[in-house]
Amino acid sequence: MLASAGYKYLKSSRRVLSLLEYQCLTMSHIKQIQSHLTVSGTLFDSFAAGRIISFCAVSAHGDLSHAYLLFLSLPRRTTFIWNTMLRAFADKNKSATVLSLYKHMVGTGFLPNNYTFSFLLQACTQLSDLSFGILLHGQAVRLGWEAYDFVQNGLIHLYASCNCMDSARRLFDGSLNRDVITWTAVINGFAKTGQVEVARQLFDEMPEKNVVSWSAMITGYAQIGFFKEALELFNDMQVAGFRPNHGAIVGALTACASLGALDQGRWIHAYADRNHMELDRILGTALIDMYAKCGCVETACRVFDEMPDRDVFAFTSLISGLANHGQSATAIEMFSRMQKEGVRPNEVTLICLLSACSRVGLVEEGLRIFESMTNIYGIQPVVQHYGCLVDLLGRAGLLEDAKRVVREMPLEPDSYVLGALLNACRVHGDVELGEETVDCLAERSLDHGGVHVLLSNIYASANQWEGVAKVRKGMGEKKVKKVPGCSLIEVDGVVFEFVAGDMSHVFMDDILLLLLDIDKHLKSLQLEDDDNYDMKLE
Repeated sequence: MLASAGYKYLKSSRRVLSLLEYQCLTMSHIKQIQSHLTVSGTLFDSFAAGRIISFCAVSAHGDLSHAYLLFLSLPRRTTFIWNTMLRAFADKNKSATVLSLYKHMVGTGFLPNNYTFSFLLQACTQLSDLSFGILLHGQAVRLGWEAYDFVQNGLIHLYASCNCMDSARRLFDGSLNRDVITWTAVINGFAKTGQVEVARQLFDEMPEKNVVSWSAMITGYAQIGFFKEALELFNDMQVAGFRPNHGAIVGALTACASLGALDQGRWIHAYADRNHMELDRILGTALIDMYAKCGCVETACRVFDEMPDRDVFAFTSLISGLANHGQSATAIEMFSRMQKEGVRPNEVTLICLLSACSRVGLVEEGLRIFESMTNIYGIQPVVQHYGCLVDLLGRAGLLEDAKRVVREMPLEPDSYVLGALLNACRVHGDVELGEETVDCLAERSLDHGGVHVLLSNIYASANQWEGVAKVRKGMGEKKVKKVPGCSLIEVDGVVFEFVAGDMSHVFMDDILLLLLDIDKHLKSLQLEDDDNYDMKLE
């Protein structure tokens, strides 16, 4: 009789569990099923509990909190149930919980399998917890799971994200099943660590590329300052038939900003609009930076106003652009708006504000902002902030105050701080302080060619030609050379670079002929103006 009743409950429970295969279930249905299993006494069966927990933890209609409570109440757990909970917390980006739960798992006598390691390594990657990842690597080797695809790819991702490229490359080279995600992780790792040549070599060797791998390489070029290469690859990506994603767009905009490639930047902006890309904080800030650095401050302001959500980086980018284009008063007004919107400034914001105050001579405002760093925002000034403060005081002619800041600052003054003081000496003709500043730079081996040229100009402004000759002679003896300047120009979407003294450009002969024509034309206009002026006098 009892056996018959038990069989009846078991058969009923199996029918109830089969309901979990339906896709339209809600948590209300799950709780009803759980109640039936509780009444029948089969809830704590590992198979039944595993099915319930799996739905609650992983399903889009589930409830992870409910799954966890049921998990804690189980008297017996299986590796499948442990893995289900680890996967659920990993998918929810609760990486610290994943690692904590794993320690509990091992403490209760369960050993991980290859699936366990994939969730654990994902959590370590998200946390950049290299030490725990190395511990897991050792466990995987001891238990014989290292060669499995999930584990090997997880280890490669971990080492690449933590910039341990030797370990990542060793595992990568020994892997027999490298998917496009693994290739991209290694490429991204080499690019982040500045090894773009290695990254590009791997990128070219990829048997199959996707949008993410193209984006990783473009971003890598942009981050290390290879802006022309970034734009070239961005164009190659489209020629290859790939539609740029968010990351590729932002990387290309960064390159456009640094090269002043306005036409291409506008095209990228139009592309983002045509494809209905969300103007989020990252894309919006990249557009603001690009337009501001290309001189289109009004367009940068318009993009800023169109952003639905603005953070400190968007505000800082616009404040910097305004300050760099002679709109310092507007930049300071933007800071007031930033405060009203409840956005706290960061270190870079305050550097931009101090620079804006310096350009228009707002000494009191600049000093107030500098004091607010520690008093209001809890930010300790670094060398760049002191450099801006010295520049602010120096431009206003307060050289003694600027000198006192340099002398009393708690940090060792660098070329930025001393350079600001030296420039103030040039503007206000303080030869003695200029010589003293150059000596300080020389003591720190920071007296590059520009410093000697600046000191020479200070002597020249004071008509101390012996000093000029002495500086020039010293530069010759030390073989000090001034770094040549360069300029960039965009023509038909292509950026050309010209370095002072470099005659290697393919169109140099044509450029020189055109410059001669322009020179002659300007001289003829000057002669006409002189003749007209003489006629008026007559």
